[in-house]
Amino acid sequence: MCLLSFNWQPSSQTPLTLVANRDEFHQRPALPAQFWPEYPHLLAGKDLTAGGTWLGVTQQGYFAALTNVRQLPSEHQGDISRGQLVLDYLIDEPDPQVYLAQIHQQGQRYDGFNLILGNRQQCWYYTNHQSSGPTQLSPGLYGLSNAALDTPWPKLNAAKQHLESWLGRSDPQRRALHSLLQDPATYPQALQPDTGIGQPWETLLSSAFIVSDHYGTRASSALQIHDDRIQFTEASYDKKGSVCRTLNYDF
Repeated sequence: MCLLSFNWQPSSQTPLTLVANRDEFHQRPALPAQFWPEYPHLLAGKDLTAGGTWLGVTQQGYFAALTNVRQLPSEHQGDISRGQLVLDYLIDEPDPQVYLAQIHQQGQRYDGFNLILGNRQQCWYYTNHQSSGPTQLSPGLYGLSNAALDTPWPKLNAAKQHLESWLGRSDPQRRALHSLLQDPATYPQALQPDTGIGQPWETLLSSAFIVSDHYGTRASSALQIHDDRIQFTEASYDKKGSVCRTLNYDF
């Protein structure tokens, strides 16, 4: 996962509304979002290279999402796949604070990551890219890309604005939630971050929706956790950025 925005309102009828894009090399195989046969309570996509996942939710309303931290050279040479962080939490459904305290003790075993997780009552943020520990989030609108939470990259600011606008509209014809992050426009160099990956990559990755032959937005997801139901939509894309599959779950 490389870009997400979410609205956390635990005292409302919809504690979580989240929209996200997964950007990845096209050659890295993955399965679309589905209930896993070996863990039938868990809805998520699956990375077929390392076996983990980047975003998921359980039937009991436990959720988790992961982004990588973009920095070269990497501070870590992790020996555990970062996708395992999401998967382990969703499999066991532990107390979020207890789980993150355990991860904090072994954060050096992973390459740089940001992790959002919780349930209908709690939402937490943790990154191993900084020395501070896990943080419980207050109600509000948040954004996350490949730096710390709410780092004001242009595409992140736009993602938060799109979600805020969507939440503020009540008409039934409003744009589909999962399509909020489909803007392929890049930003001028002066507005781009300098994360050490070189100017061509900085420009390519400055857009919310990335299209190229080798690397791009592979899927867009939308998750709403209500008091009494969960709604999840995932659209998958080919190398040209065209939709090749859309899945809807309502349970």
